[in-house]
Amino acid sequence: MLYEYQLSAQGEDFYNITSKVREAITKSGITSGIAVVFCPHTTAGITINENADPDVVHDLLLGLDKAFPDRAEFTHGEGNSSAHLKASAMGSSTTIIIEKGRPLLGTWQGIYLTEFDPPRNRKFYVKVQGA
Repeated sequence: MLYEYQLSAQGEDFYNITSKVREAITKSGITSGIAVVFCPHTTAGITINENADPDVVHDLLLGLDKAFPDRAEFTHGEGNSSAHLKASAMGSSTTIIIEKGRPLLGTWQGIYLTEFDPPRNRKFYVKVQGA
């Protein structure tokens, strides 16, 4: 079963979408299987990381800015090459195991849509498949 969600990303950030993934799993009725979360955008991505301490997101954004700074020698006409680099580093999807009708995540893990070229209206998909 495929579920589509919308998100309004106002700033460069990690947007916690864990509740939407849980919602899709619940709606599907699948108790054992997988969920694939996919972002169809080239300057946004999907990742799993800590959701307990907001300083982690701050540090991740800082690290990505240092690893992929804007550079004068970039030639992409839209001027957002660093956003493309960050999105490629994050990846466009992640797969989560479903067990007992819930995503099998670690205690501190959350699922994030990562935005690197705001403001944007984004969509993401959750595909839920039974075992």
